[in-house]
Amino acid sequence: MAKLWAGVTAGNTEKLADDFNSSIHFDCRFWKQDITGSIAHAQMLAKQNIITDDDAEKIIAGLSEIYDDISSGKLQFDMSAEDIHMFIEATLTERIGDVGKKLHTARSRNDQVALDMRLYLRDEIDEIIPLIKDFITALTDKADEYKTAICPGYTHLQRAQPITFGHHLMAYSYMLLRDIDRLNDTRKRMNTSPIGCCALAGTTYDTDRFFEAEKLGFDSVIENSLDGVSDRDFVVEMLSGLSILMMHLSRLSEEIILWSSWEFKFIELSDAYTTGSSIMPQKRNPDMAELIRGKSGRVYGELMAILTTLKGLPLAYNKDMQEDKEGIFDAIDTVTMCLKVGTGMIKTMKAKPENMLNAAKRGFINATDLADYLVKKGLPFRSAYKISGSIVAYCIENNITLEDVDLAKYREYSELFEDDLYEEISLETCTQKRTSFGGAATDSVIKQIESVRKLLNKQ
Repeated sequence: MAKLWAGVTAGNTEKLADDFNSSIHFDCRFWKQDITGSIAHAQMLAKQNIITDDDAEKIIAGLSEIYDDISSGKLQFDMSAEDIHMFIEATLTERIGDVGKKLHTARSRNDQVALDMRLYLRDEIDEIIPLIKDFITALTDKADEYKTAICPGYTHLQRAQPITFGHHLMAYSYMLLRDIDRLNDTRKRMNTSPIGCCALAGTTYDTDRFFEAEKLGFDSVIENSLDGVSDRDFVVEMLSGLSILMMHLSRLSEEIILWSSWEFKFIELSDAYTTGSSIMPQKRNPDMAELIRGKSGRVYGELMAILTTLKGLPLAYNKDMQEDKEGIFDAIDTVTMCLKVGTGMIKTMKAKPENMLNAAKRGFINATDLADYLVKKGLPFRSAYKISGSIVAYCIENNITLEDVDLAKYREYSELFEDDLYEEISLETCTQKRTSFGGAATDSVIKQIESVRKLLNKQ
């Protein structure tokens, strides 16, 4: 395909250089946004009498035909074109003649690609957020199912205090809600129009950037033309949001991997989301969870790549900025697949409450409640803490639980212990008394579930 920029140079670059310079093999994915932006640009040019209404109608009809032909598969991308912008403009000119050459009036590829990226990423955020909502719904439904299932809560991967499995899952629901907020915030800052900034300095034509921005659904326009063509903060910010999202998915995946192991056996994953071993017939490997965990590093890498690319660039546009696309495209594809697979994995996951309860019984996770019992009787917490620790040491030495110690032995440590002790340190009581806002009690978990569902319905 002929170089539309040939002029001061002959445009006769080596094929290897052409291939190195070309971006159509990856930027073709925002052909819809490029055509949509070009239609709005043609409308603006006609409104401002920069081109005639007749020319604008021909350009818009031609672009609409190209849109339909690409959608139907009738028109294939020419991979010899330098980029998607050149391909669409050249195709338009082939179809409607020299009128097509008027489309590029009062714009540059610099502001055109900046526009396409904002339109494309805005659309992708709108696609990703419903997937996060589906994941949150799966988690919240599973939390509702197991809102009374007692399990150990951990710190340092050591059994700490009794909670419910539902309470544990709801923590991830709230993490993912924050991910939605981050992406919405990113979209808000992304939703300013660069079109009309041209190459870097604006244009001598009497354009109406606000009209064009409104046509494309932007909230405002970028006020400095240098900033308009050189800004990729929105790419960095979206990659940052996706990286945090992947971090949350990875943490959950790590727990799923642990929980599904024989050492825990707290859950069982569906056969649809596990694989077997080529030589060990007993294996059920949590490969989907492991892949989600592994792919988090991939998205992190894309974030670091764009930060590194941008850190030394002078204003305004530099060809280095072509590197803003493949990384974010890959991150979007990775996150999208992880959310879809992860949602199915959570929906089909089954908990094993009996195993969770047995683990909770063996961890002295009611030791804090034992200390609190003495505090409620008037003993200072630090004194109560020391007594409880001594009793735990006695239990470990004798291979028994706190529930197994008889009252007479308890009273050797403190006369404050009475018959009501055993009810106070039962795992059920320990869990259900954690009624502070956001706590592990079933009523609290129910409120969390209701809150999340309301928030999802509002968004």
